Amino acid sequence: MTSIYAGEGLNIACTIVQAGPCLVTQVKDQDTDGYTSVQLGYGKANPKRVNKAKAGHYSKAGVDPMVTLKEFRSFEEEAKVGDEITVELFEEGDYVAVTGTSKGKGFQGVVKRHNFHGVGDATHGQHNRLRAPGSIGAASYPARVFKGMRMAGRTGSDKVKVKNLEVLKIFKEKNLILIKGALPGAKGSLVYIEK
Repeated sequence: MTSIYAGEGLNIACTIVQAGPCLVTQVKDQDTDGYTSVQLGYGKANPKRVNKAKAGHYSKAGVDPMVTLKEFRSFEEEAKVGDEITVELFEEGDYVAVTGTSKGKGFQGVVKRHNFHGVGDATHGQHNRLRAPGSIGAASYPARVFKGMRMAGRTGSDKVKVKNLEVLKIFKEKNLILIKGALPGAKGSLVYIEK
């Protein structure tokens, strides 16, 4: 993340995203596939690390192997296989939705994972229960713990979609977009931007 100064002197937190260029690898339509969508590929992949099925898909499209493929169903622009999609698709002031994988935090307790407050004060008999979940079960009926009970466990590494983020600036020559606010994921991770 970084920040820029707005015209009124406000310091606005924002994120710089390398957005493309992306190549159209497949166009699906209602007649052949049952729905309409555009499949985009991003990044150069090592041809030795691509399986034969994907290699055939790329050769049919006439493009080099890509790092990732993603289908967009609500694609407004008219696209053909082999077209290059750049940041010119967006304009300053647009609102976008960004999807990514959140940072993984490993196995965490209930205080960090579910914002529990712990059992209570350190006084009145508590000496090692400050961050414990407390009681989790019922009585002899139903004599089990309900599914979905909030407990300690693996946190993060989830698919997260953040909506209504404003595009502050576009650098067309470098395919960079400046998006207001924070995006899901670690630095250098892959995100998907939709209008």
